[in-house]
Amino acid sequence: MDFDLTGKLLISTPAMGDPRFEHSVIFLCAHSAEGAFGLVLNRPVPRLTLTDVMDQIGIDDGACAGDSPILSGGPVETQRGFVLHGGGVVDDPMGQELPGGLLLSASTDILKAIGKGQGPADWLLALGYSGWGPGQLEGEIAQNVWLTCAAPRALIFDPRPGEHQWRDALQSMGIDPITLSSAAGHA
Repeated sequence: MDFDLTGKLLISTPAMGDPRFEHSVIFLCAHSAEGAFGLVLNRPVPRLTLTDVMDQIGIDDGACAGDSPILSGGPVETQRGFVLHGGGVVDDPMGQELPGGLLLSASTDILKAIGKGQGPADWLLALGYSGWGPGQLEGEIAQNVWLTCAAPRALIFDPRPGEHQWRDALQSMGIDPITLSSAAGHA
């Protein structure tokens, strides 16, 4: 593998054959020769909020949690939660540092801080993740299933996640979604 896509976005193309990832935007938290791990940014879980999640896991400090949406991070380990955040506010020694000053955490401490209104300004909570084995993601990129680009912070932490993030991600690359074709081509 000649490149590291950690901290980049994956944007699905019309060549995506898996309906679970149609029009998906994924933030790659890890990418190496061992595989890749990312979180879908634009699939909110219907009718599930941070307050609901905190109640379900027994965190009583959720006074400030509110109705922030929860994301479906992908089809793997859907009962496991991941918080991607801007760091800086909460000491998170278990957090994985990512490019752009971001941190990935699976600790309930960050959720407690967010619930108390003492967490980072930028954060998202995803249930589950998207994963690829060695060489799998590279093969999908070679088949034009994914486009890759920089990860604008405003797109990552959009307070109203949804379909518009796919269009916004493509437009950040100068691509009009209407011009995309499902036919892969090679020069």
